[in-house]
Amino acid sequence: MSDEPKNEPGKSPSEFELITRLKTKLPVNDSVLTGAGDDCAVIDAGVPGKLQLHKTDAVVQGVHFSRETDPKRVGHKALGRALSDIAAMAGTPRWATITLGLPDGFDGAMVETIYEGIGNLAKRHEVAIVGGETVSIPERLVISVAVVGEVERNKCVLRSGAKPGDSIWVTGELGGSIVGHHLDFTPRLAEAGWLKEHFLPSAMIDLSDGLAGDLGHLLDQANAGAELLETALPIRRQARLRAQESDAAKPPLIAALTDGEDYELCFTQEQGSAVALLDQFRAEFPETQISCIGKVVSEPGLKIKQKDGTKEFATRGFVHFQ
Repeated sequence: MSDEPKNEPGKSPSEFELITRLKTKLPVNDSVLTGAGDDCAVIDAGVPGKLQLHKTDAVVQGVHFSRETDPKRVGHKALGRALSDIAAMAGTPRWATITLGLPDGFDGAMVETIYEGIGNLAKRHEVAIVGGETVSIPERLVISVAVVGEVERNKCVLRSGAKPGDSIWVTGELGGSIVGHHLDFTPRLAEAGWLKEHFLPSAMIDLSDGLAGDLGHLLDQANAGAELLETALPIRRQARLRAQESDAAKPPLIAALTDGEDYELCFTQEQGSAVALLDQFRAEFPETQISCIGKVVSEPGLKIKQKDGTKEFATRGFVHFQ
């Protein structure tokens, strides 16, 4: 009899439960240094001094964008999501392929505009679009992007290197991305490349499912926890405005922790480098905000230091199938 956990009748597993179960069925070989479970797969393809990074990402109409969304922004988002994952490994994207699932009666001009958005971002980061696939599907538009990148053998940053005492950092701002940022974000490739050369992070992840959830992946792999300072969290203005305008909107702190689709970097650093990192990063990237938001601690769990005391935060970020 198998010891593999079974679903309750009529209940689907969460995204991460499903990934955990599927990983046991995936064959690998000696070239696979890191497989499913990080931002990218890491492959030793025999290139001196280099490792390959492989990433696939998808956007679906009605989930990641609406029928009314500017197609150029849809294309930007489709490629940008995968590039953000390459950045989280401190890598450089090189090649991409695009798979389009198009419903009956699709607008050819709209598809060309999607590709214009893809192409503009690809040119900006010197990514070659080298092919793909086009198929018909019953209903909604789907775009799947596969990217291959490279990283120096001794500078690939995984999710698994954080340890108690490390400081926790994020680029940019958090929360309220639904107002527009989720379509217009800039993948932090330049920032990650600079960090790799000057302050190599101990662990790093891109923030696609919310700070609480994505930081949680780093902490799970470290068997550790975190203490965050509420006043240090860089909450996006749009998250604060949404909270002011509607009682149904999340409070700004909750939005910053759980909204998702920020596409920023969250990384950890060894003790002693905070002042130098902050000063040098700001000098190199004056238009990119960077914040030290807390530290890794030995006790598992996520705690938030607020004016009225320290509170445990149990909610994770966005999870598909829930």
